[in-house]
Amino acid sequence: MTLKIGKNLIGKDHPTYFIADIAANHDGSLERAKLLIRLAKEAGADAAKFQNFQAPKIVSDYGFTHMNAQVSHQAKWEKSVTEVYASASVPFEWTPILKETCDEVGIDYFSSPYDFEAIDMLDSYAPAYKIGSGDITWIEACERIASKGKPVLLATGASDIGDVQRAVHAILSINPQLVLMQCNTNYTAADGNFDNIHLHVLKTYQSMFPELVLGLSDHTHGHATVLGAVALGARVIEKHFTDDNNRVGPDHPFAMNPQTWAEMVTATRQLERALGSGDKFVADNEQETVIIQRRCLRAARAIQRGETMTRDMIDVLRPATQGAIMPYEIEDLLGLRAIEQIPAGQELRWTQFGNP
Repeated sequence: MTLKIGKNLIGKDHPTYFIADIAANHDGSLERAKLLIRLAKEAGADAAKFQNFQAPKIVSDYGFTHMNAQVSHQAKWEKSVTEVYASASVPFEWTPILKETCDEVGIDYFSSPYDFEAIDMLDSYAPAYKIGSGDITWIEACERIASKGKPVLLATGASDIGDVQRAVHAILSINPQLVLMQCNTNYTAADGNFDNIHLHVLKTYQSMFPELVLGLSDHTHGHATVLGAVALGARVIEKHFTDDNNRVGPDHPFAMNPQTWAEMVTATRQLERALGSGDKFVADNEQETVIIQRRCLRAARAIQRGETMTRDMIDVLRPATQGAIMPYEIEDLLGLRAIEQIPAGQELRWTQFGNP
């Protein structure tokens, strides 16, 4: 399947689509959000994505304050979970401004909505929807998003195959435009996270849902996971984006910055070129090496007219002059009679031989 987001075609036969997830990295500033959109475009992103949530509609203050301990990356937060979500939220009134900024610089705008109000609000502005991994089990939200009739990107972090099937089938029953994204939701940027990415899941998704576009929502450092995913068929890549990894905030430490983002895009474009065709043939830039690196049959000594060819009269040497007899044909040459004189070292051709 080929999808269209904005002016971009997305599918197996199209370039990888890069989504810069600005998320909370605006740090509460609309001007920063606009700056990050411009920087993402300059670095090679195809889309700038935000997250629309309202703290009371995504987290339970009671639930988090009554946990025995904060877990994962949240353990490092100096504020409560509810306070962090409240400060990281994107006000609804920013949406038309962010959309206008994206349009001005030529980049797609969309968002991950985390409540029904946000889902409905975005319908007038976003050409696609992203469903975060945490909402993969909230089927009524998945269905509401699917009902908008726009491409849906579903992240599948911290889920098992049953969770994935449930959400995929619910979305596809309403809307066939689905990008299925492998994801790991550990945001610590620890090197050990590479042991838990499991890119081979993309092959499972391809087997189970061959009609879907595949993607990767990633939080590891470097480019290994992205390049591996693209090689395995992913055509949508989402990474967090910031201008400075040293800024204070939940998403800055593991985000890509303009330099690393540009490097990722360049490396991926090189990979796409290198993947090429599944057909095996002599490539355009190998035409000369077919001659100079291959061997052909040559006269090991001067051969007189009328001599019968034996193996000791034949050398197998480079270059493989065009029209010469190839090494795999040597048995067919043995026993034939030379019909002309052949100097030592000359390539052997079928026109020089006749029946015994």
